[in-house]
Amino acid sequence: MKNEETSFGDRRESQWLRTTGAEPSKRKHLYHRSNILKRVLVLTALLHSSFFILHSSFSQTPQKGKASYYSKKATGARTSSGERLHHDSLTCAHRTHPFGTMLKVTNPQNGKSVVVKVTDRGPFGRGRIIDLSWRAAKELGMLAQGVAMVLVEVADDIVVPFKAKEEKKNLPELDFERNEQGDEPLHPYWEK
Repeated sequence: MKNEETSFGDRRESQWLRTTGAEPSKRKHLYHRSNILKRVLVLTALLHSSFFILHSSFSQTPQKGKASYYSKKATGARTSSGERLHHDSLTCAHRTHPFGTMLKVTNPQNGKSVVVKVTDRGPFGRGRIIDLSWRAAKELGMLAQGVAMVLVEVADDIVVPFKAKEEKKNLPELDFERNEQGDEPLHPYWEK
């Protein structure tokens, strides 16, 4: 089997070399040189595209566009992050934001908003910027419409209702070297 693969590769290389019109001694050099150039171009394109995706994903600018939602029938399907989708969870699919990012999605028509977690990739090629879970769409009041204009922004400071912000408490400093009588240092009972 390996010999067949090698012969096929050699055959393809020899066909390419014959079509270049170069003299036989330079043909091999030209073939390998063009492969190196192709690889360099592909790697350069990948590096630039990954830079733009990462750069755009960390931007704090709000996005405005169309949103759709997953059907209840999608419950149980695996998302790109590996989690299972449930229609009652507040999750979404976004093209560029990293998994686990909390996004605040606002419906400007009725002023309702919801905070969702990115667990999937998409939507692709439908003119939409975000796919919401069924529950998130219900919270935004867009179930009847199916598709709605929304404003998407990164939720920096998530406020949990009825939870007081944690304050640093000034705890007293304890000296564990002396007991209350000040006689000798405290030792664990197993060292006595």
